[in-house]
Amino acid sequence: MLKQLERYFEFTHLGTTWRTEILAGVTTFLTMAYIVLVNPAILSATGMPLAAVTAATCLSAAVGSILMGIVARYPIALAPGMGLNAYFTYTVCLKMHIPWQTALGAVFLSGVIFLALTAAGIRQMILRSIPHELYAAVASGIGLFIAFIGFTKAGIVVADPATFVSLGNIRNATPALALFGLILMVALEIRKVRGTILIGVLSTTAIAWILAAFKLPWAAGLVHWAPNPGGFHALAATAFKLDIRGALNKGLLEIIFVFFFVDLFDNLGTLVAVTKRAGLISADHSIPRLNRILMADATSTIIGSLTGTSTVTSYVESTAGVAAGGRSGVTAIVTGLLFLAAIVAAPFVGIVPPAATAPALILVGCMMLATITEIRWHDPLVAIPAFLTLVLIPLTYSIANGLGFGVIAWAVLHLATGRYRKQDWLLYILAALFLLRFIYLGAS
Repeated sequence: MLKQLERYFEFTHLGTTWRTEILAGVTTFLTMAYIVLVNPAILSATGMPLAAVTAATCLSAAVGSILMGIVARYPIALAPGMGLNAYFTYTVCLKMHIPWQTALGAVFLSGVIFLALTAAGIRQMILRSIPHELYAAVASGIGLFIAFIGFTKAGIVVADPATFVSLGNIRNATPALALFGLILMVALEIRKVRGTILIGVLSTTAIAWILAAFKLPWAAGLVHWAPNPGGFHALAATAFKLDIRGALNKGLLEIIFVFFFVDLFDNLGTLVAVTKRAGLISADHSIPRLNRILMADATSTIIGSLTGTSTVTSYVESTAGVAAGGRSGVTAIVTGLLFLAAIVAAPFVGIVPPAATAPALILVGCMMLATITEIRWHDPLVAIPAFLTLVLIPLTYSIANGLGFGVIAWAVLHLATGRYRKQDWLLYILAALFLLRFIYLGAS
């Protein structure tokens, strides 16, 4: 049985083992586990029951990740997307006064559109139309993005009213312990120790709780854990409560479009980043089994809306598992099983403090910058769009924004210099759509 599974998941071809895949899946889960606490906290502001959203978050992440692992066989985990959950709550429900049931109906419809476009091959065409130099820029930009998130979670980079960002007080417990965790992980990485990130996260977590147990003044605030309610029975309050007819009757086309558009390009960016980091992109810059990846992703969004949560999307934190050696769908399946277990173990998910997960994000971000060498920096026609993509992903806190500026710049520069090609027609349509998106966001 194990041999058959190894053949299905191509262990020999990918050079991986069960131990490596399991460790990678645990690593991905640990870097993503924050969503079990954060997503319910955001969506509950709409009036959705906290316990129900917690269960829906875990279940949708579990089903999506397992589906991705089994069907597409990629180490990509899924969960309700950050950013889209905020749009769902603060713009759609609170600002526009749309009931959360109707908003879930809009999420469902966007997932159906995803599924239809995938079945028609349109999403695949969109992905293939993006120049491979922008792939490299997206992967590197997401690396900077992940590292920036890690630095902020660690308190090493903090907000500043005068300069936007500034250096935090590294004498505080969280920044100091995060820096220790980073040094530990890098040292283990240099020594080629298997499970570097997982060992670092668990070791840093143990030290944090030991320090907290001694109640040292310096360690105050290092760990903050409060039991979070959950359980399968809680799902009854949100499962199948979506109002599809209401979404259609209220004419929520622009909301459906935003859910669809942002998720489309965030997913494409994440997909490129993870597959490039794992070395799974073919020599011709194509992604094997692309259709299965996109089908799993679209199906997950539909499942998420049915259980009671906002749009489910691929998570860039999957690169942490890839950095830990994950190469096959087993990594995603392990992550999904852990999310499934988190439904009944929700009170304990917050036991891992930011000081432990932040260094993992910083290290992964650093390693993802390796793709920057694939960009032809001596050619302004390539360098400028790549640069805009690279820097605007972290600076605007959005993969879609960075990719949008890169695609628009690529199209404009090629048109302005007469270097356009008729076969790139879809790229220019994408550029126009991105431009319309930015105009819409500017007017909203």
